[in-house]
Amino acid sequence: MSQPATARQISNAPEHSTAYYFIEGLNELGIEHLFCNFGTDHAPTIEALADRQKRGEKVPNVMLCPHENTAAHMAMGYAAVTGRGQAVLVHVDVGTANTANAMHNLFRSRLPVLLMSGKAPYTSSNELVGSRDTYVHFVQEPIDQGALVRPYMKWEWTLPSGVVVKEALRRAHTIMETKPAGPVYFMAQRETLTQQWASDQIRSYGADQFAQPQSGGADPAAIAQLADKLIGAEHPILVCGYAGQSKNAPKLIEELAMFAGIAVFEGNQTFNISHEFPCFLGYSPNKHLSKADVGLLVDVDVPWFPADVSHKDKSFWAHIDVDTLKSASPMWTFPGNLRMQGDSGVILGQLLDELKKKATPKFKEAAKKRIEAHTAERKAWRDTATKLAANKGKEGEINPHYLFAELNKLLKSNDIVCNEGVRNAGACLLQLERPEPNTCIRSGGGGLGWSGGMALGCKLAAPDKMVVQVVGDGGFYFGGPSSVFAVAKQYKLPILVLLLDNTGWSAVKESTLRVFPEGEAKSAGLFQASLMPDAEFSKIGEAFGAYGEKVTNPDDVPAALARAVKEVRGGRAAILHVRVTKL
Repeated sequence: MSQPATARQISNAPEHSTAYYFIEGLNELGIEHLFCNFGTDHAPTIEALADRQKRGEKVPNVMLCPHENTAAHMAMGYAAVTGRGQAVLVHVDVGTANTANAMHNLFRSRLPVLLMSGKAPYTSSNELVGSRDTYVHFVQEPIDQGALVRPYMKWEWTLPSGVVVKEALRRAHTIMETKPAGPVYFMAQRETLTQQWASDQIRSYGADQFAQPQSGGADPAAIAQLADKLIGAEHPILVCGYAGQSKNAPKLIEELAMFAGIAVFEGNQTFNISHEFPCFLGYSPNKHLSKADVGLLVDVDVPWFPADVSHKDKSFWAHIDVDTLKSASPMWTFPGNLRMQGDSGVILGQLLDELKKKATPKFKEAAKKRIEAHTAERKAWRDTATKLAANKGKEGEINPHYLFAELNKLLKSNDIVCNEGVRNAGACLLQLERPEPNTCIRSGGGGLGWSGGMALGCKLAAPDKMVVQVVGDGGFYFGGPSSVFAVAKQYKLPILVLLLDNTGWSAVKESTLRVFPEGEAKSAGLFQASLMPDAEFSKIGEAFGAYGEKVTNPDDVPAALARAVKEVRGGRAAILHVRVTKL
């Protein structure tokens, strides 16, 4: 590690701006992409990028995004595929505010991102280079800029001096990548970014000396206790949600389930495991919850809704997760007799090994019978899916199950689906075969408008795969589609946008009915959920060079999907606007 010169020392080393070393620091972190929405606060950074490029020095791949929502969710998609956090650069308080929705989604999805913004200059009369020189510099200085996104941040800091810029970046990177991963926020004023420093005054911080803490396995005594419970269980179940994010957990869940006869469900399905093995029974454990005597909650935040169903009295529940306490949620009261905090891939491997040591002939026979029962239940579940897809719907109201069943025929096993179908998300999950982990993903948060940017980020990370954005008309509005299609065109990131238009917010209507099933809203038919009924959404894509088509007749679905998929696989983004069953 180089030793910096003191302030009193005279250095003959070349001088550069803080912004120059800031870019150099990003390189040292291994940041590959800088998703940007620049503002007047970024003049030093823009100058530093140009300076480094002129010198032939390395800079991250700069990707300009017309809206911050696109930029932040692109970073989210890239992290979902690669596991590596990238940088998002926005302008002062207003740009930060535009990322708040994405920061919520990133935080709840356990994905890393380095959010960076300027702050309004603090000098007004040219006392320092970078002083205020335009109207917005006087109005974009809130009392607490970090408060705009603080609930979703693992760390935040305002750079006090350029001399510690690389130290601050290394600290931010270590925290954001540590499991559970999440966003961090780095701020700097323009005057700070223009400061000049000799190169030997700026210390570097190597990754080998500042590694992230590693999550390990569980206490062998706890593993033995859980194994004993499973040996004696009659109706064991496992509920997961984020497990597809893990390198080893999906395979181990399948092996454990097939060895012990455990029914497996994805509760809040976010990063999928394989959906194609005999013990995988879908997305709701409700039918099994009342009889389950031993349950495993693996990498999951919301395994079921207590308002709808209760677990069996005196059942035994084990949590296996890097975050078993859920301290980011003020209230989290799902049962937990045993909490094993660590890497689920490691812990499940420990558990499987222990079970194999303790397995008796009686246990193996019982597990075999449970697998036979699960296989029969799974067949009935899949038969139901086939029956639902057989109904094509009618003119102007195409059945989503039929639509997704036809899409399924065109997907490769490693293609990626970003499922923001909201009320039609269940049909998407039911009809699409997803044998490979992390190929059907959803935001762990509740902020709509993520799927477009996230699909772009996934495509950037996996250019050889087709990426499908599934979105309703309500969510489509939230996502800033003109920004999404602009980025798709500018950076040659062809995605397939499958827009399910039911002319409104079905979730709003259904929520009202759940709370007031026989209320005034129902009797009057006033749910405040209807949106513009005759929008031509495909025209938005066409304005940016994408292939666009609107489908209202069920008989046209197979050919329209085939045309859209052909365009995307050929290198052109496409939007298929499908009129589905109305809300």
